[in-house]
Amino acid sequence: MCGRFALTLPNDAMAQLFDAAPHNALPDTPRYNICPTQEVAVVTSQNGARALRPMRWGFVPQWYKTVSGGPLLINARAETIADKPAFAKAVRTRRCVIPATSFFEWTKEGEDKLPWSIARKDTQPMMFAGLWQDWRGPEDALLTTCAIVTCAASPDLSALHHRMPVILEPASLALWLGEAGHGAAPLMRATPAGTLTWHRVTAQVNRARGNEPAFLDPIPTP
Repeated sequence: MCGRFALTLPNDAMAQLFDAAPHNALPDTPRYNICPTQEVAVVTSQNGARALRPMRWGFVPQWYKTVSGGPLLINARAETIADKPAFAKAVRTRRCVIPATSFFEWTKEGEDKLPWSIARKDTQPMMFAGLWQDWRGPEDALLTTCAIVTCAASPDLSALHHRMPVILEPASLALWLGEAGHGAAPLMRATPAGTLTWHRVTAQVNRARGNEPAFLDPIPTP
């Protein structure tokens, strides 16, 4: 699963990285504790033209009567994505990329939840595989939403959690975004062992409203 992540890249750097035209209303960065239902920066492609757009993290199927008219869908499981009514069409026609610097997972020690920050060992930005969906609410108000695709964790990361986001490599972006034909299903897999690194971080990250650079700093572990 992926329930929190961080993004420290400036918006103009992301636009350049993805060769995408940036929208005006992108969330400000850096962000050290991005939470579900907040707006996130998302890369989409239409007719080969990429855009960096703001979307609400929390996919809202078209049949929801209200934004909270059903479960909060922040993740989409790769193993069942093609069969779930909420995601089946989106995985064929509305795939996207959600940039991140790192993401958080938690382990338990007694009653305590211990947060860990997970990033690429090569320090490059992460590129989460995602899906997006337009939802029209009361009075035809438009809300664009997204979810992160997840898969079984790589063998090394499974010590922290049994799930992880699907992390794309730069060479796979065109295929995932639908620019390079069909056959994106094989991309929905874990990164090879040794790709990621992680360290314990302060329990203050457990506060959904917090947004401090220190949330990414390593802390000593026993």
